[in-house]
Amino acid sequence: MSDTYELVLAVDLRDDLTEAELTGLRRHLGLGPRPEPVPAEPYEAPGAEDDPWPLLGGSGPARSSGGALVSVLVRREGPGPGGWALTSRQELHPDEFEDVGILLAWLAARAADRHHRADGAVALGWTRFHESDRPEPLLVRNGTAVWPT
Repeated sequence: MSDTYELVLAVDLRDDLTEAELTGLRRHLGLGPRPEPVPAEPYEAPGAEDDPWPLLGGSGPARSSGGALVSVLVRREGPGPGGWALTSRQELHPDEFEDVGILLAWLAARAADRHHRADGAVALGWTRFHESDRPEPLLVRNGTAVWPT
């Protein structure tokens, strides 16, 4: 039996991301090369400096949840607040929740206001056990990702 979860991010990020932050984010989305080491990168998982694996870099057919794995980061242009639009659909095993959770907390701290809920949580998308047809909200509360139990 597989413990695979579908993770879908659909989040708008503020316009104030630095080039170094964008480079690191692109790396974790599988959209760019690994950046040169920068001290105290907040979106890097512990030990990630020795691990070239992108946390949300899966692409191609999904193994357990159907459909495709993909990550996209695009600049918002035109009228409105600007910023960045991020969409990612990945499959995760619970063993990956801790490392991916660090990245999700980093994203939540940079999410546009519309993702902030009245209870203080930040809504980034949803998760779904691969055999279920019911998604659960993907939230970051008090700097910690809330994972399915």
